[in-house]
Amino acid sequence: MSQDSKQKVREFYDEIGWSRESSGYYQNARYEDLRPVSAEYIHKCHLRLTPYFASGGKFLLDVGCGPIQYKEYLTYSEKYEKRVCADISLTALKEARKRIGDKGFFVVCDAANLPFKSECMDGMVSLHTFHHLDLVDQKKAWQETWRVLDKGKTAVVVNGWTESEMMKKWQSRVERAERAGHFIARLRGKETGPAKKEQQPEQKKATGTFVKKMDAEWVRKELSGLGDGKVKIEIRCWRSVSVRWLRALIHPPYGKIALRRLFAKEETHPEYYGEYGQYPMIILKKQN
Repeated sequence: MSQDSKQKVREFYDEIGWSRESSGYYQNARYEDLRPVSAEYIHKCHLRLTPYFASGGKFLLDVGCGPIQYKEYLTYSEKYEKRVCADISLTALKEARKRIGDKGFFVVCDAANLPFKSECMDGMVSLHTFHHLDLVDQKKAWQETWRVLDKGKTAVVVNGWTESEMMKKWQSRVERAERAGHFIARLRGKETGPAKKEQQPEQKKATGTFVKKMDAEWVRKELSGLGDGKVKIEIRCWRSVSVRWLRALIHPPYGKIALRRLFAKEETHPEYYGEYGQYPMIILKKQN
């Protein structure tokens, strides 16, 4: 990944991604479904990582920590003495410090070049960060994860797949639901329609930055040789559906029930929904 791309990622999060909006949420929260109908499901998905850090230790490394923006994220480091917050964005680290104070150490760094000695971390977590690197640097980030992780310890990385087989199958239904939603919104006067939007291009702001996702085949091929094969890789479900899917198809009064059923299926078949759903947890266990 070029230094220019990394600089753009840093600038986006310093200036936009971790800025507060009128809602009180960070701008980056627009990539999550925060509606009440989805709240229980999102909460339980966020907590899926917590059991992997139950053994605790001295240091939990959080790569791309951001501001630790959701309360569930705090549970990951409950059993550790310190949470080592590593991020390319100084704004992110300042916000994280507000959240955890003396519980943390705060380090500006690049996920593909971690400034820590080998085997010094008792656990590692990273959410929606590696995809901001190109594939060469993503592999370096995994190599760095393996290097700094102590023997017998676990790292959990959450990212999205480039394509999800499940979401591809739902694509046409999602699009129909979106069209219906826009039509109803226009009837109610809550949407101005495309014509009016086109007349105000100056009001459109950048909402994202560099993203390069990958697939399960890449994970298995590129990570299998870490540490001369002294590593165990598992792919499990963090969340099988996209935010777009949730917003298009999940609504009161039956949305919560539907998501409870979906969560139960994900729990019963975590490997299947991890590989074919939208957001996997990639779990790295460093062998003794």
